[in-house]
Amino acid sequence: MTTQALVLPGEELSNDILPVSLDSSHPLKLGPGLRHVPPSTITPTVAGLLFIDQKKKAIWVENNSGRYIPQVNDVIVATVHHSSTDVFHCTITPQTPFAQLPHLAFEGVSKKTRPQLSSGSLVYAKVTSAPKHMDPEITCCNPSTGKSDGMGELKEGMVFDISLGIARRLLLAKQREEGGLVILEEIAEKIPFEVAVGRNGKVWVNSKGVKEILLVGKALQETDKQGLNVEEQKKLVRRLFKGI
Repeated sequence: MTTQALVLPGEELSNDILPVSLDSSHPLKLGPGLRHVPPSTITPTVAGLLFIDQKKKAIWVENNSGRYIPQVNDVIVATVHHSSTDVFHCTITPQTPFAQLPHLAFEGVSKKTRPQLSSGSLVYAKVTSAPKHMDPEITCCNPSTGKSDGMGELKEGMVFDISLGIARRLLLAKQREEGGLVILEEIAEKIPFEVAVGRNGKVWVNSKGVKEILLVGKALQETDKQGLNVEEQKKLVRRLFKGI
C-alpha cells in the first residue's frame, strides 16, 4: 500500500512514518527529492507529495517542477539525434547530455542486422548507466535475457510532454490505487491505443488515427495540468470521447 503526505524542503521526517527503521536490517530505498543526513535524519529537498510504499520499503517525493535527471533502471522515451560508429546518440531532454545507445542493444540483432535509425527516430529504452560527469547509457533490451521487454523503436504515433510527477504515477503497477489515475483505463473502454510512458516526462501515443492520438494526448495533459481526481478524469473522458 502507498500512502501520501505533503512535505516541505528541510522538514525532518518522523521515523514513525518510514516504512522501516533506519537501523533495521532491511534497507530503506530513498527515491528522488530526499536526502539522508547521517546518522538517522531524512529531509526533503523539494516541496511536494511524499509517497511511502510499505511493501517495497521505498519513499520518495513527487514534484511536478524541475528537470529530469537520469537514474539507472528508468524507462524513457528518447529521440535519436545522430549515429556514430557503434552507438546512437539520443536526446532525453534538452538539458541532459546525449545518451549513448549501442547499435547492438536491441533484441536479436548482430553487426549485420543492427537497426538503421535515422535522426528523429523514437526509441523506448532503459537507463543502464548514469554517471554524474559522463554521458548516460541506455538500452533497448534486457541485458540479462536479451529480450526487448517492450522496448525498442517506436514507430508512427506522436509524443506528448507531461510532468515528471504524472509520468512516475503512470508507471506504477496499480495506477488507480497507488497513483489516483484512471484516465488510461477509461480511454481503453472507448478506443484501442498504445502508450509508452517515459520517466523523462515524455509519453508516446499511437492509435488508429490522428484524431484518436490527439485525444489521448490531450486527456493525459489536461489530467496532468489540472490535477484531476478520479471522478474528474472520468468526466473528462466522457466529454472528449463523446460520439466516438
